[in-house]
Amino acid sequence: MTAVEQSAGSAKSAVSVQVRYFAGARAAAGVSEETVRLSPADGAPATVSDAIAAALNQHDEKLAKVLPACSFLLDGVAVRDRGTPIAADATLDVLPPFAGG
Repeated sequence: MTAVEQSAGSAKSAVSVQVRYFAGARAAAGVSEETVRLSPADGAPATVSDAIAAALNQHDEKLAKVLPACSFLLDGVAVRDRGTPIAADATLDVLPPFAGG
């Protein structure tokens, strides 16, 4: 059983999140978007941190190297606290640093 799909006993609190990767994060993940399913233990609310961990669990070290430099948008709003609760069917955008001007 993976961290993404924990115990069936917590299925009532399971949350599906659409994760979209941009630029270097897309290249590292090998996909432009995917759905991750979160089932926090003990019925606790799922958080942005849980979604990031689930995404890392589905990919290799390439994504792990990119994510620390990334910023995140939750339903279009910048995430400052990775402990922010994440609602079912939310969209989490993974944005690496962009260069240019």
